[in-house]
Amino acid sequence: MKSLINVTKTTPWYSLETIWQGGEETVKQGLPHSLLSPTWQILLLGDGSPTRHLRLLTSEPTEVDVIDMSVVGDHDDGAPSQVEAIASPRLRRQVWLRTASGQRLAYAASWWDANHVDEYLQNRSLPIWESLSRLHTELYRDIQGIYYGNSEELATGFNEKGPFWGRHYIFWHNGRPLTLIYEVFSPYLCKYLGEISVNN
Repeated sequence: MKSLINVTKTTPWYSLETIWQGGEETVKQGLPHSLLSPTWQILLLGDGSPTRHLRLLTSEPTEVDVIDMSVVGDHDDGAPSQVEAIASPRLRRQVWLRTASGQRLAYAASWWDANHVDEYLQNRSLPIWESLSRLHTELYRDIQGIYYGNSEELATGFNEKGPFWGRHYIFWHNGRPLTLIYEVFSPYLCKYLGEISVNN
């Protein structure tokens, strides 16, 4: 699997051009239902596994297409500021989360300590949650921010029009930050979760 790792940062990652964003206080309090419906808030602001949620919603296994693994060193990589909590040199991983039948449901970029990533992602084709579950790794998902915005690349990748909702969080393990993850969800999930906002 080493062939997936580039020696330098060559591939961009897909952050949202934000229309609106909220921090930890917003995450704790939740949003007005007129802005984001309760079902979508459970997905975005809840601390459960999105991989598990997507499987329960679609009744299909959630699979991963790894599209990039790049060593970014000590560069901040344009990531949320909390990336500084992850030891360097850092490795950035990008994936599409999709159903077994091929429907893309989410995009994720994550940053890892490059010297220790192999300990936690022994099979890099598995979703992070499944990899860590197999290792019986105890985790705390600390959601730091939520975003609403656009991305041409994600609109093309999802085959859906924006704006999109996303979030970023830190996985903590044994009191230490393990990885920073930035996720964006496809509006296709309205099929299961209903409209994104009460006003829709």
